[in-house]
Amino acid sequence: MTLADVLNEFRANVAQCDILIANAHQTDATGHALLPLLDRKQITVAAFLNLFIAWETFLEFSLTRLMMGDATLSGRSPVRYVSPASPEAARSLVIGVNRYFDYGNHDYFKKMVNMYFQGGYPYEPHLSSIIMDLADIRTMRNASAHITSTTQTALESLAIRVLSHPSPNIDLYAFLTTVDPRSATGDTAFLAYKDRLRTAAELIVEG
Repeated sequence: MTLADVLNEFRANVAQCDILIANAHQTDATGHALLPLLDRKQITVAAFLNLFIAWETFLEFSLTRLMMGDATLSGRSPVRYVSPASPEAARSLVIGVNRYFDYGNHDYFKKMVNMYFQGGYPYEPHLSSIIMDLADIRTMRNASAHITSTTQTALESLAIRVLSHPSPNIDLYAFLTTVDPRSATGDTAFLAYKDRLRTAAELIVEG
């Protein structure tokens, strides 16, 4: 799999998330939803989780290719401080003595790329430019996977900051489907965060 293949797979996975949400919110001729609310909620949250997994997969496979010496689409190669002999060796190097590496922990990932590539290129400055968005996405992921008072409080704090008003007991579905007031085109929170991830991925691979 080339670096271009990694990007194309990410784009395809992102498009599938859009399709899932669109299908979940289809209406009949009278404008009534075809699916009950519970189904719409579960499908939308599942689509968000798929987006998060697609982003983690993009980070893992792009990192492997760049560690192996691939150039970006612009033809520029990062200055590497590592030179693994195979993709498997590259993954082992990332994992180290741990059982796995958490690609969803963006602080760890940023430290990793700065250790392996001069200036963190091509991930930087693009990761740093969306670091708050990445933290938000992790907060949403945690809210979808673990329903606790801690994750609920974090989600409500996120909603206050983004929506600019208190949203007690808001669930992830409601947040994802609410219009993001920061969007100039009236996108939902899901669409806004999705577009930031896709843009970052494209900038990283294009170099």
